[in-house]
Amino acid sequence: MKAISVRQPWAWGIIYSTKDIENRGWPINYRGDILIHAAKKCTKKEYEIASIFCQSMGVSIPELHSLRRGQVIGIVTIVDCRFSQVVSGWGIPGQYHWQLVVCQGNFAK
Repeated sequence: MKAISVRQPWAWGIIYSTKDIENRGWPINYRGDILIHAAKKCTKKEYEIASIFCQSMGVSIPELHSLRRGQVIGIVTIVDCRFSQVVSGWGIPGQYHWQLVVCQGNFAK
């Protein structure tokens, strides 16, 4: 099965909250299930920036130390991919917006 690494807390947002767009600099033609791997690296500064953005979306994220890293945390289905120059919810301008639907989450260690 295909997988993609996503830094925390973005990976958490995809699996456990409302983040239904993954922003990437390249398009994907694949449609179907893909594993979400929570990357090991997440600096305190990256966490703070993400936390501010998530709050603007009405989402409170867990503390950095409690976020699982370096493991697969769920499965999503990629249902679409479109380039956008405008802000759209979780989508940032100038990126490809991979539209996701959660299939499964909360994989145990």
